[in-house]
Amino acid sequence: MGSCKFSTFSFLCLIIVLIVVSGEESPQLVKDRISLLSFASGIVLDPEGALESWNSSSNHVCLWTGVKCDNASDHVTQLDLSGLSLHGWISPVLANLSSLLVLDLSRNFFEGHIPAELGYLFRLRQLSLSWNLLGGNIPEELGFLHQLVYLDLGSNRLAGDIPAPLFCNGSSSLEYMDLSNNSLTGKIPLKNECELSALRFLLLWSNRLVGRVPRALSKSTNLKWLDLESNMLTGELPSEIVRKMPKLQFLYLSYNDFVSHDGNTNLEPFFASLVNSSDLQELELAGNNLRGEIPPIIGDLSVNFLQIHLDENLLYGSIPPHISNLVNLTLLNLSSNLLNGTIPLELCLMEKLERVYLSNNSLSGEIPAALANISHLGLLDLSKNKLTGPVPDSFAKLSQLRRLLLHENQLSGTIPPSLGQGVNLEILDLSRNEISGIIPSEVAGLRSLKLYLNLSSNHLLGPLPLELSKMDMVLAIDLSSNNLSGSIPPQLGSCIALEHLNLSGNVLEGLLPATIGQLPYLKELDVSSNQLSGKIPQSLEASPTLKHLNFSFNKFSGNASNKGAFSSLTIDSFLGNEGLCGEIKGMPICQRKHARHLFILPVLLSLFAATILCIFAYSLALSSRFRRKSVIFNRGDLEDVDTETKDDLKHPRVSHRQLIEATGGFSSSSLIGSGQFGHVYKGVLQDSTRIAVKVLVIVIRQMIQFPLAQPMDCCVDLSATSPLLKPIVDQTVLRFAPSSMPVHYSKIWSDVILELVELGLICTQNNPSTRPSMLDVANEMGSLKQYLSSPPNPADCRSIS
Repeated sequence: MGSCKFSTFSFLCLIIVLIVVSGEESPQLVKDRISLLSFASGIVLDPEGALESWNSSSNHVCLWTGVKCDNASDHVTQLDLSGLSLHGWISPVLANLSSLLVLDLSRNFFEGHIPAELGYLFRLRQLSLSWNLLGGNIPEELGFLHQLVYLDLGSNRLAGDIPAPLFCNGSSSLEYMDLSNNSLTGKIPLKNECELSALRFLLLWSNRLVGRVPRALSKSTNLKWLDLESNMLTGELPSEIVRKMPKLQFLYLSYNDFVSHDGNTNLEPFFASLVNSSDLQELELAGNNLRGEIPPIIGDLSVNFLQIHLDENLLYGSIPPHISNLVNLTLLNLSSNLLNGTIPLELCLMEKLERVYLSNNSLSGEIPAALANISHLGLLDLSKNKLTGPVPDSFAKLSQLRRLLLHENQLSGTIPPSLGQGVNLEILDLSRNEISGIIPSEVAGLRSLKLYLNLSSNHLLGPLPLELSKMDMVLAIDLSSNNLSGSIPPQLGSCIALEHLNLSGNVLEGLLPATIGQLPYLKELDVSSNQLSGKIPQSLEASPTLKHLNFSFNKFSGNASNKGAFSSLTIDSFLGNEGLCGEIKGMPICQRKHARHLFILPVLLSLFAATILCIFAYSLALSSRFRRKSVIFNRGDLEDVDTETKDDLKHPRVSHRQLIEATGGFSSSSLIGSGQFGHVYKGVLQDSTRIAVKVLVIVIRQMIQFPLAQPMDCCVDLSATSPLLKPIVDQTVLRFAPSSMPVHYSKIWSDVILELVELGLICTQNNPSTRPSMLDVANEMGSLKQYLSSPPNPADCRSIS
């Protein structure tokens, strides 16, 4: 049944049905049936279908879910609908179940007020309405339930003062009272003339109660569990009250405003009052601003003592060795006090200790290696003290150790590789110490770490161990503020559960691996203040989980977008990376490079083409003009080429095929000389004319290939060429690295380009349509010369067209 909401019509129909079936049930059961159905009309949601049996007229009422009857009296005696996730309100009609002994509606979603009419269920022995959404005041009428043994109204939204009849006019047989986890105010209304002699459990924790613990509570000599934690109670610790509770097992007074005796300087009277409580197992006094020393008499408490919480007070002095008498103690919490001195060796005799909290004090000296004798130790927190010396190598013996917290001390030495034997270790925090050396591979390979590894703010050096990649369950790794070097291993991408990674403040270099951005749960990444370079991986931008990133003060370059995981970042995440540009507010915008040297490739390509044509057509005419750039030919094979005559320009055009035939395919046997920028071949045309051919292809190839073999520092868009070169080159892209070019290549660039320009002008002089003017030549040559004298800085180049 997804819901259970009774309309008036449905209710009338059920009454008619009851008349029909009344012969099968006693008049009292019929009356109880009507009351239960009226109660059910206030239930608006039954997600588990628990009340389906209530809708069938054929079912006997005593067979309904949660209903029990007394066969002798034909009365409903118990209604237990606990933990069924019912939604609605509690109907006052339940008061008509006059024989009800147990009413348990706990762990549901009932709202509204507690009906005062419930106070008329005089036979009620158990009332449990806990873990609902009930509000308002506690009705005084509940104090009329004189046979009540068990009252639980905890974990609701109840407010106002606790009604006095609940403590005084109520049942002297009341054994259990739980009003905890509400918003109740005022004092505990237990007067001296009142008596709760049968009370064994009193739970009032997490309210807003004020005043002192009432003296009348000392009459509750059978009390086993007293929980007044998290209120605003004042006065001295109730020594005289608890002294009269020999059966006390659990005493919780934490987070109030209690003080110790003698003006908040003496704790001994209170501990002395507990000596006779031979069953005492747990004592909590945390968060009360108690002053004084821990008295030696603490060792005289019950041998059954299991847990003691004295944390978050102002206790001073040393830890008394007598505490070791508590041989069955499993938890000791003395953290956040003003304790000094050393960790007593007697502590190492408490073999049943499982959790030890001594953090945030002023303890000094070395960590006793004998702590490793506490074989059951699962948590050791010695953080925020003044401890010195090394991390004990003996901790490898603590096979049950899950959390080792030693941060913010003055520990020195190296990290013991033996810690890698901690097969159950989930947290290891050695941060903010003076530890040096490398990160042992044994420790880096702790696959058991499930929460975090923190080695930050030490003096660690060396590379990041590859074994870190074995931590496939760890949620956080913090190695920041050390001297770690080398590169970040891509294998860190194997830490698939990682949510937080901090490698900042080291001297790491190289690229940031793209595998980091592929971690499926990564939320925070900080690699700031290193020497990382290259581009920021796009996998980080595409990460669906990353929320906080910091790349500042590295050597990153390229474009940083404001998309994906980067959309919420500010310039603070990118400061100190001069090579970065992008759309992040405050960051330089990435710009295309538009410089006057954009014509270089068209010049090279066009002049190269012009050179080939010119060589084919005017090779003999040009031989003397470029003699200063050529080798000296063998005079036995060639005539003098120094003399330029008017006939030189009258030779017929020579095709490329004729040149191949004349030189034997530019064979080595035709080679007669080599110059700085190419080779010279001899040949004989079909008309017996001897020619010399200068080939610059090798130089051009060197010039074009050399930059392409270098890192692509710069990209030039040649989509818009000059009018002079437009007829030859339409659009192309040149990648080059002039800033990294050796000096001898720079000279080649300068000499050969000048020669090609000069040669190109000669080759076009007989064609007016392609011949440039002197002004064009002067402009192009001036721009070229200026570019060659100051090549571009690769950092200025921003994008590739």
